[in-house]
Amino acid sequence: MTTRTVARRAALAGAALTAVLTLAACGSAGHGSPNHDEPAAGAATASSIASGAPTRGSAAFGDADVMFAQMMIPHHRQAVEMAELAETRAADAEVKRLAAAIKAAQAPEVATMTGWLAGWGRPVLSPAPGHGHGMPEMDHAMPGMMSEADMTKLAGASGVDFDRKFLRTMIAHHEGAITMAREELAEGANPEAKALAQQIAISQQGEIDQMRKILARL
Repeated sequence: MTTRTVARRAALAGAALTAVLTLAACGSAGHGSPNHDEPAAGAATASSIASGAPTRGSAAFGDADVMFAQMMIPHHRQAVEMAELAETRAADAEVKRLAAAIKAAQAPEVATMTGWLAGWGRPVLSPAPGHGHGMPEMDHAMPGMMSEADMTKLAGASGVDFDRKFLRTMIAHHEGAITMAREELAEGANPEAKALAQQIAISQQGEIDQMRKILARL
């Protein structure tokens, strides 16, 4: 074998090795390296819940998650209705601010949970007339829900009388929501639903503490 042949084979071998290393590096950059410009899945979920943006939920869900959303939606809607009454009937400035905060928090959460049910292929349920504490579609009461008679009494009140009725009924309403949230935390499977349940339990307990302080001074 001549010196020229040996040199040629060595050059070809070096070129082949360089090509292999280059392709390996490209494959590593395209598939192995994390894309730091994209948010993590958990961060995206937390952001969606915090902003109230409707989401479809993750693939994993169970009956407890469906029941949580189906029951919490009308529960939240009633709280929003109560908060809207405070806009024109409340006398205490702190009660009005609290009512506005409740509406601002719970209305977007209704949109979020409605999006989950749509993604899961499950219906949004609403209490039929005369079923303020439960829904005819399920044998399960919604704790803390006000009856139609209770809502009528609240709507007919004004001033300090309204403030006291609003606070007492909203405390009971929040306690019911916390009960449902704890059931979801114990039995649910969907991570987004459980994250919202945890958020509801914490935030509404804080509002209960605030309402009790207001009630004590009225």
